[in-house]
Amino acid sequence: MNTHKVLLAALLAPLGASLALAPAASAVTPPAPPAAAAPAQAAVVAGPDEAVAAAFRSPEAALGRVAHPLRTTEPRGDLADLRPFGRMVGDARVVGLGEASHSSHEFFTVKHRVLRYLVEERGFRAFALEAPWSTGLRLDAYLVRGEGDLKQIMDEEFQGTYRWWNNAEYRDLFQWIRAYNVRHPDDPVRFVGDDSGFAGAALYDKVNAYAASARPDLAPQLAELYRGLRPAADAETYVNDYLSKPLAERKELAERTGRVVNLLRQRPATGADADAYAWAVQHATAIHQMATLFAFDWDDPRSTPDLMLYRDRVMAENVAWWQRQTGDKIVLAAHNGHISRKTYIPGVYPRVQGDFLREQLGSGYLSVGLTFDHGSFNAFGTDGAVHRFTVGPAAPGTAEHTLDRVRYRDFVVDLRNAPTAARAWLAAPHTVKNIGATYPGIADAPQIRLSESYDAVIHLQRVEAAHMLK
Repeated sequence: MNTHKVLLAALLAPLGASLALAPAASAVTPPAPPAAAAPAQAAVVAGPDEAVAAAFRSPEAALGRVAHPLRTTEPRGDLADLRPFGRMVGDARVVGLGEASHSSHEFFTVKHRVLRYLVEERGFRAFALEAPWSTGLRLDAYLVRGEGDLKQIMDEEFQGTYRWWNNAEYRDLFQWIRAYNVRHPDDPVRFVGDDSGFAGAALYDKVNAYAASARPDLAPQLAELYRGLRPAADAETYVNDYLSKPLAERKELAERTGRVVNLLRQRPATGADADAYAWAVQHATAIHQMATLFAFDWDDPRSTPDLMLYRDRVMAENVAWWQRQTGDKIVLAAHNGHISRKTYIPGVYPRVQGDFLREQLGSGYLSVGLTFDHGSFNAFGTDGAVHRFTVGPAAPGTAEHTLDRVRYRDFVVDLRNAPTAARAWLAAPHTVKNIGATYPGIADAPQIRLSESYDAVIHLQRVEAAHMLK
């Protein structure tokens, strides 16, 4: 892979983050069975009362007292077991749902299940994903109004490093949203693409159409500033060609897209025109976000922290903008490293999306990490091709090793009300699985403090690779 493709892969995951617990294995190698739960009482030779007390001093036993079991990870069926999670959500307006790998079946289906519950029981009305803003608009048009063909949209929009979203699990989630919207045409569930890795042709058309209608004096100037930028090729080809341009040219393009935003902002619309104006500015902002992201020096590793900081900041800004503009409560899907309240890898990711959202929304943002003990996932290998990898049970001392010894197979636990016996463990650094778009990654697995990173955790004992469609 060339430098540009390596960094494009990094856009979908904490850069270089890898699993440094068990080595990657072939897809045909079954994972080892999980180790037996640590016999907390076995080492206790005192009386039964002291044995019980010692057991409750262990973090896994303490967490087991407040954890809530999940009936299933599949989206269909009764949702009563998610009611404790609903209480954890409280008044949050954005719920970030993470994933420890980008392509595992259960992470996608749990998100589908949680979305279903939050839509049906808690009034949530949007699903946001690490996907371009223009992709979000196209999918939203299908989900709300039935425009286009879902397979074609997914094939065309989920290309390059976004290919992980072109899977059967998300297809089922989108089909559920569409069916819900057919039944509730006046109160639909919307889709938001919050990322900046591409700006599709529709964005340019929408900005130019707004200018032609509301600001005809600006229309020729905006058309000239956008000259040569509107995509005429598929997303992957367009991005690779764009990043092949000299850095000076990419910076000049970003200056041009920024001028469009500034020109539109010079005369804010009011009254009945305010909504159309706000959307036009946001569409122009999304174009500028892509141009700005690509104006960093992608060939210089020293620019990586600034590039990643910018990307996470604008992802948070796009989610917060949608929430303010529409009033929708949002389920946000992204990698654990993005939805976390604190960065996993400060040297590469100075701040992350969840950090910015907590700053902007306060307690209106809830961060939920998704972890697993063992299983499989899809990822790019070191040869640049997609492979199915399998990892065995987590090693002692890791976060997942302890979580997997909580008394339930799959569960959700609120870290904010953890018993005293678990608080010190939650506040201490532990190695976590952090599998990105490429496996193995190019950096050591991070150590994080769970209570600083998440408000709640959903832990799954085992996951299987997602079913990719293309």
